[in-house]
Amino acid sequence: MNRQPAVAGSFYPSNPQQLHSMLTQYLTNAATDEKVPKAIIAPHAGYIYSGPIAATAYARLKKARDLITRVVLIGPSHRVAFRGLAVTRAETFTTPLGNILVDQKAVQAIVELPFVEYIEQAHTFEHSLEVHLPFLQEMLGDFKIVPIVAGEASPEQVSQVLDALWGGNETLIVISSDLSHYHAYATAQKLDKATSLTIEQLQYEQLASESACGKIPISGLLKLAREKSLSIKTIDLRNSGDTAGEKDSVVGYGAYVIE
Repeated sequence: MNRQPAVAGSFYPSNPQQLHSMLTQYLTNAATDEKVPKAIIAPHAGYIYSGPIAATAYARLKKARDLITRVVLIGPSHRVAFRGLAVTRAETFTTPLGNILVDQKAVQAIVELPFVEYIEQAHTFEHSLEVHLPFLQEMLGDFKIVPIVAGEASPEQVSQVLDALWGGNETLIVISSDLSHYHAYATAQKLDKATSLTIEQLQYEQLASESACGKIPISGLLKLAREKSLSIKTIDLRNSGDTAGEKDSVVGYGAYVIE
């Protein structure tokens, strides 16, 4: 079974050459030789809005091309309501840049947990995972993904799954989330700055659902980071008013890394 792209041609170009050159531009502008992160939080909007911000996190994978062979990707559900975490029976995810294999062993391991189940409709049209795939294809060599859509789940449940899949240097964790939605520019800046501070302080209990649409997966990562004594830092914080949108109603985007 193959999961076909749902938002190619709308959130990002469906033409492989156009997509590649767009990604190259964003990643070049965000060029970095920083340490390879263990985990990142990056946004999932249309590329013209959030691509430059996501690129600041993905550019840090420059030295990881042959190091990272598995990516655990968790994003919120935008279309389907359900409890727990949803995995898929798809063996591959397709983008205009080609196919990515799903790590079947990892999926089978976590589906044993009582709150993880196969829910195909949670994956079929979901963009929160899909928009990250071309960035990963651009930066990494041969890798597999563990795609997880989060429904109504607790920080404990998400952190349990992340802990089970944490692995070593070969595994990257990607959490997909935008920040505040549809405020005026200055209000969004203020709100998103406060959210970033909360994230940096690992105070996941303080995150409000309106502060980040990926609040559930973020909370799980922060809980685990606290338990593992890891720190997280903000590397980019902008909104759609900075990139490609009007300033009267913006969506916030942040990029964060755990090294």
